[in-house]
Amino acid sequence: MAGTDTFIFRAALQGKASIYRDIEIDSAKSLYVLAKAILSSFNFDFDHAFGFYTGLTPAKMHRTFPKYELFADMGEVDPGVLGVKKTKASQAFPEVGHTMLFLFDYGDEWLFRVTLRDIGTKSAGVRLPRVVATRGEAPAQYPAYDDEPDDRPKFGVNLLTGEKIWFEK
Repeated sequence: MAGTDTFIFRAALQGKASIYRDIEIDSAKSLYVLAKAILSSFNFDFDHAFGFYTGLTPAKMHRTFPKYELFADMGEVDPGVLGVKKTKASQAFPEVGHTMLFLFDYGDEWLFRVTLRDIGTKSAGVRLPRVVATRGEAPAQYPAYDDEPDDRPKFGVNLLTGEKIWFEK
């Protein structure tokens, strides 16, 4: 591919294909740069380890090669795992239509389905990476605790009088 190519990726939340971002990057940039662009487009902090996997289901992603992980760049590599900092997008995504799972934050396990949608040409004065299309509201990376069910008791009993006492929320 020529040095003037750009890649246009669609990054969609796994299981919620209607929430996605289309991102254009220089095809010579690394998977690390692509990961940062994806997370930025969803307003996520770039604060956890991540990987790109050719296994397209959670059950297959850790067993299917090639796979690319930040851990490999940190020297914590499993056999056959490649790094994300030196692997170019054009190496990992060899053709339009190629899809991988992007796993961000191995604790919370945010999964994105990333597909190479199109190949473009660099335009003068356009800064890359950039978001070229967006659909759906991005979820909160760290949902507020108020969104979780409240398991606290709603009332208690005054042991002296037997009267029911309601607690404030």
